[in-house]
Amino acid sequence: MTSGPRTPPLDLLGVGAGPFNLSLAALADGVPGLRSAFHEQRAAFHWHPGLLIEGATLQVPFLADLVSLVEPTSPWCYLNYLKTRRRLFPFYFAERFHIHRTEFDNYLRWVSTELPSTHFGHRVDAIAWDAGAGAFAVDFTRLGPDGEALGPDGKALGGGLTHARNLALGVGTAPHIPEPLRDLAADPEPLVLHSADYLTQRDRLLAARHITVVGSGQSGAEVLLDLLRSRPEGAEGLTWLARTPAFAPMEYSKIGLEQFTPDYTRYFHGLPQATRDRLLPSQWQLYKGVSGDTLGDIHDELYRRSLGGQWPDVTLTPGIEVTGASVTGRGRIELTVEHGQQEARGGLTTDAVVLATGYRERPVDGLLAALDPYIVRDDAGRPQVDEAQRLVLATEIDGSVFVQNAERHTHGVGAPDLGLAAWRSAVIINALTGKETYPLPERTAFTTFGLGADDRSGVPGRTAEERR
Repeated sequence: MTSGPRTPPLDLLGVGAGPFNLSLAALADGVPGLRSAFHEQRAAFHWHPGLLIEGATLQVPFLADLVSLVEPTSPWCYLNYLKTRRRLFPFYFAERFHIHRTEFDNYLRWVSTELPSTHFGHRVDAIAWDAGAGAFAVDFTRLGPDGEALGPDGKALGGGLTHARNLALGVGTAPHIPEPLRDLAADPEPLVLHSADYLTQRDRLLAARHITVVGSGQSGAEVLLDLLRSRPEGAEGLTWLARTPAFAPMEYSKIGLEQFTPDYTRYFHGLPQATRDRLLPSQWQLYKGVSGDTLGDIHDELYRRSLGGQWPDVTLTPGIEVTGASVTGRGRIELTVEHGQQEARGGLTTDAVVLATGYRERPVDGLLAALDPYIVRDDAGRPQVDEAQRLVLATEIDGSVFVQNAERHTHGVGAPDLGLAAWRSAVIINALTGKETYPLPERTAFTTFGLGADDRSGVPGRTAEERR
């Protein structure tokens, strides 16, 4: 690291350019005088390309784009994207509130290529605090189109050092593979893959005699449905396993969805850490359930295949955990499974496994190693995150490190939700600028969460007269 910058520090440097930092970049683009840049190591933007299954739709309305719920007149809103593509009238007549996932991917890619602040092929390698510059010093490497850091002549394609007064970490999540299946997933021979790679391996899967899908969420349901629709009747050869006690619908009632509002986020953040840790697992149906429409489509397809009087060769079993896996002498995959409620153990032989087992936050410990002594942590060793999305840092650090989708333990189930992206970006920009650059509503839910909350209408149970 150098002792000072050659040029004035940026006001904001974003690490990663996934949907959440892309939202921040889009809203930052509308702030006069705010100097920002967003570095992403990928060569180009792609949003879950392995799960862009034909016909699959977003689980949130199109208004949950990068900016609309904060600034609907922004040039980066989804409706303006349609306007630039001359597709507003087709969209109007389609009457779609939940758009195709491929369409959303196209929209995000359009924003990523048109925004002047996004820089793809830039890998951030290290971050440290430069006290002399009063800014963060950020080392990065420019990458080639295939992610290579070295050219044919063995020389680096190019590195760099930049300074920024504030950072925004939006490095996203990585596919999670349960420990019992990691060795097989790393072996190219057995067909064991995460659902993130589903479309790239779909042809191989369809050629397998029997396929097991593991995971009860939306991805698992969509993979099962796509396979089911593509398999011959009477020889489907499909099994769907899940640890959850049921293949349950995602919470989608209008009042229930208010747990994805800024009001609930503020309430959750104000709870004791031990309470938050107890609460999160019980809310699995808010983010691990399946769309009721998808569950209905699966049932409809199974029912149609049973019209001749035969049950389709499909097994759906919840309450199951995969505890072991191995390859048999014949090249098949043997899964060891346990049923929690029955306290029973058994085996399942299959030819392919698709793991719809979700995602985990990408570790940033290496990236922030130089800042580690300054990061304030909770009793479980996790970074504390304040209400404005900032890591709580020691007073020696004057700048802020904002985080996106790395704060479920402090901000609750809405942390990975697209519907809160624009609001969270506005919170960050307002904290960054020290003023209400983007006015935000004081109230966003009809529900009042908690007694003595920052309550616009008063404590529940008191009349308007009593509140005066």
